[in-house]
Amino acid sequence: MSEATTIKLEKIGDVKFRIPRHGKMNADGMVYASDSMLEKIYEDHSLDQVYNVATLPGIVGSSMAMPDIHWGYGFPIGGVAAFSADEGIISPGGVGYDINCGVRLLRTELELPKVKGKIKDIVSRLFSDIPSGVGSSRKDLNLSFSQLNEVLKEGAIWAVANGFGSHEDLEHIETHGSIDMADPDMVSDKAKKRGKNQLGTLGSGNHFVEVGYVDEVYDEKVAAAFGLYLSGVTVFIHTGSRGLGHQVCDDYIRVMLNAARKYGIELADKQLCCAPFNSPEGKEYFGAMSAAANFAFCNRQIITHWVRESLQRVLGMSPKHLGLELVYDVAHNMAKLERHTAGGKKQMLVVHRKGATRAFPPHHPELPDDYKETGQPVLIPGDMGRYSYVLAGTQKAMEETFGSTCHGAGRLMGRNAAIKKAHGRDIRRELADEGIYVRAADSMTICEEMPEAYKDVSVVVDVVQKAGISRKVARLRPLGVIKG
Repeated sequence: MSEATTIKLEKIGDVKFRIPRHGKMNADGMVYASDSMLEKIYEDHSLDQVYNVATLPGIVGSSMAMPDIHWGYGFPIGGVAAFSADEGIISPGGVGYDINCGVRLLRTELELPKVKGKIKDIVSRLFSDIPSGVGSSRKDLNLSFSQLNEVLKEGAIWAVANGFGSHEDLEHIETHGSIDMADPDMVSDKAKKRGKNQLGTLGSGNHFVEVGYVDEVYDEKVAAAFGLYLSGVTVFIHTGSRGLGHQVCDDYIRVMLNAARKYGIELADKQLCCAPFNSPEGKEYFGAMSAAANFAFCNRQIITHWVRESLQRVLGMSPKHLGLELVYDVAHNMAKLERHTAGGKKQMLVVHRKGATRAFPPHHPELPDDYKETGQPVLIPGDMGRYSYVLAGTQKAMEETFGSTCHGAGRLMGRNAAIKKAHGRDIRRELADEGIYVRAADSMTICEEMPEAYKDVSVVVDVVQKAGISRKVARLRPLGVIKG
């Protein structure tokens, strides 16, 4: 690639920009962003990646990027693209290494004054109870390979069946926490060995458990349906499929490079290696990816169980009085087989969301009964120093983005740049001065994840609201965070 992108954006709306179809593109590119974001977007090669995705066979609609766009592996992070299930492809680069990296939100019956003086105790307990960081594992949850295969097949259903939560939790997880096309046999022994002892653990980097509270409500009716109210205490959990998912991606990149050659697929970038969805290689990757996604759903469910136990111990409260209930759980890095209207007809599509999340509208058949009128809860974590948002899905998202929206703030600087910027500073102390208590597996992680390393998530959220592809419900402020 050249040093600077040559892609030019054409403004077609207040917060919509198009890369008109040209060259080897099979579709337009579409970028959701504000004018103020463009300078930063042009700095990396994420727009080249939007172009490259549009050259893949079988693409339906546009190659899209959300306002948290930044450069990734193959697809941009913040990228969304759908491919015909009959004539299109599936690509590991459109999912990412951390398969089903996702976030879930828990609400409580507690108000801010009840926990404010106990945040250090809560965070310390969470840090003790939930292993965090590179290679972290739980010795008390050492699964046999037979049990692991059950996890890969059943996802969060396995966790609930084994005492980690309730059936009510499953109702509030995307696809009920289990993808039924998962095939554990397509997951390598190496991947299984990496993941066998990692259930119930946080990954490294931007993964976290965050205790916070609701500080603004924009839609009282919808917030009430989600169980959110001003000063109500909340817990965010952000993690994925750990080493197992990483290994699945690594294994299948090799498979897909060969498959692309086998099926004569011209790649603008080898990181877009892929196979026809209906080919043996495509089906094998989809089965393995779905199994890794189930591992991630199970992982977040088990962490939820540890969070409930930790808060009960610190606060000396019964589960009923604590009221730590699941609002929703959404995936960020997935390829999902979904039915959408495209080109004037209903068709099955393989929707790749890479650093993007579902935003299904009211009355969608996949939503639980209590969210039929509101639309899907959309969870948008920011950084550990500012705020996060809860939004709701919209019909316009179904019409424009295959029911997709942004997934977070998006990085402004790489990890090495953040470490350099943090040199000589005590980021932990700076956050403490703001009333936010942080624990991490190592101090370097706190530097890498410093608030300035990320875009202001409020700017990102304003874009998707103006575009109409999701709408603001509430804002959450952090009180205490544990990081991988």
